Amino acid sequence: MPSLNEQSHLALKRTVIVAIFAAVAVVLSLVESVIPVNMSIPGAKLGLANIMVLTCLYFLRARDALMMVLLKTLLTAFIFGTFSSFLFSIMGALFSFAAMWFLLLVGRKRLSVIGISIVGGIAHNIGQLTTAALYFKTSNIFYYLPMLLLMGVLTGIAVGIAVRYLIPSLSKLALFDGFLTENA
Repeated sequence: MPSLNEQSHLALKRTVIVAIFAAVAVVLSLVESVIPVNMSIPGAKLGLANIMVLTCLYFLRARDALMMVLLKTLLTAFIFGTFSSFLFSIMGALFSFAAMWFLLLVGRKRLSVIGISIVGGIAHNIGQLTTAALYFKTSNIFYYLPMLLLMGVLTGIAVGIAVRYLIPSLSKLALFDGFLTENA
């Protein structure tokens, strides 16, 4: 059983990591907003901030990653958006978080980070479409589902590849000592 001092130190490390990851996720969202990518699908984005969400899920507890998702979404909403954009973002982020968390919970050793990321990208799009259907009171919005599923797969692959390289690199830093073995 860790001492009170060790528990306090670990809690502080978790808080620092959540804050750093949330800040990096916001910066990645800012970078993404200036990249001239025309996906020709309303609502489709690269999802660079999801690199930090999935990385956080790998290193920390689910509640820590959820806090990071909420911080990232609130901060980017304050910078970029309106209430409706916040609503779509938070629902997409929560669907994605829940899907990736569940897959890590049941299959961390059996599933690749790329596969988990793909499911997260798809879940994000489904969350946003579900929110849009409720917000606009029409199911016609699901017309975009096939295109958004394809985008979710493609962006999920890109995010997963980035996370596959990021996790081993961060694991070498003293700040992350013990986190991967704790969550394995």
